[in-house]
Amino acid sequence: MEKLQGIKPNIRFPEFTDNWEHKKLSDLLAEAKKRNEDLKYDKDEVLSVSGELGIVNQIEHLGRSYAGVSVHQYHVVEVGDIVYTKSPLKANPYGIIKLNKHKAGIVSTLYAVYKVKEQNACGEWIEYYFSLDANTNRYLRPLVKKGAKNDMKISNAYVLHDRIFVPKVAEQKRIASFFTVLDKKVAQLKSKKQLLQQYKKGVMQQLFSQTLRFKDEKGKEFPKWKMKKLEEVCECLDNLRKPLNDSERQKVQGKYPYWGANNIMDYIDDYIFDETIVLLAEDGGNFNDFKSRPIANLYSGKCWVNNHTHVLRGVKNVLLNEFLFYSIVHKDITGFVSGGTRAKLTKGEMFKIPILIPSLSEQTKIANFLSSIDEKINRTETQIQKNQAYKKGLLQNMFI
Repeated sequence: MEKLQGIKPNIRFPEFTDNWEHKKLSDLLAEAKKRNEDLKYDKDEVLSVSGELGIVNQIEHLGRSYAGVSVHQYHVVEVGDIVYTKSPLKANPYGIIKLNKHKAGIVSTLYAVYKVKEQNACGEWIEYYFSLDANTNRYLRPLVKKGAKNDMKISNAYVLHDRIFVPKVAEQKRIASFFTVLDKKVAQLKSKKQLLQQYKKGVMQQLFSQTLRFKDEKGKEFPKWKMKKLEEVCECLDNLRKPLNDSERQKVQGKYPYWGANNIMDYIDDYIFDETIVLLAEDGGNFNDFKSRPIANLYSGKCWVNNHTHVLRGVKNVLLNEFLFYSIVHKDITGFVSGGTRAKLTKGEMFKIPILIPSLSEQTKIANFLSSIDEKINRTETQIQKNQAYKKGLLQNMFI
């Protein structure tokens, strides 16, 4: 690849040297007007368009069908068609443009569907072009008029009215092929991370139900686990926490983590803890927050904690902080959470939470084993983020 100037991208494959042409989107796409009048597709085959996942089955994506009483006027979407959603998203206030890569289906009349003119365009290249929010917003902003209810006032044909810079089809296909390889790598890494998370979940169930036990260095069974309440095996350091007022909250830019109920909120030029601690959310949006997201964190080092997070430390020679962390993550504690406009776990109720405590030696083996899985998960997530950042940087430099 080489760097070029003018009406050429910053980064380019060296075998291509022609200037890119400024073409109307109507040169690349044609409106697809086929409707589901023969009811070939039913409500189970309605598609949705996701900014992250692309075009997916609505029921699989959202858990239910949002189709109207009749779907006979819905647009038919074949594999290889381009779909424009006339719905605002946070990053794309004028909608998004995606390629159907998976399975044919139907979309409501709120969507526009287009066929790719293969003599002039590669559908995958068009999707990669519009995968950049800046490209999508820049193209659609002059065309779309918004109504009083934030609805899109634009005809399907008028979507194709403006121009973009486009290379020859051969270069489009080369670029699309390159990014497809990157996408496959990211997909493989995400699958690996998901498998590791499933494995960890299964192992934790076996470990904490004691169907899977470690043995000591001599191959003998460890002692029986003992049921203890947190107040018996933990120290609570909540009295050391420091709340922030609104003016102080604007100044939390710095080098030490600032922990709140929603995990790290920012960084502050100060710290109040410099040890290994377990952080447990004191309040959250609702009860499901305590089930669906990690409510606990294990942290070692300098940090600052606000008054929405409990700070726990295992009693020395009784409970390892690492084992305490995994015990809390594994346990459903919603029975100890009080309701209202915000779900809340008070210090008193938190101390009533029972956990099973093995010997320190077995705690160490369990914590080390689960930590090793977490390290693999974290390394995989780092690889995902690096590959996504690499892809984004290339997208920004390989398109005009």
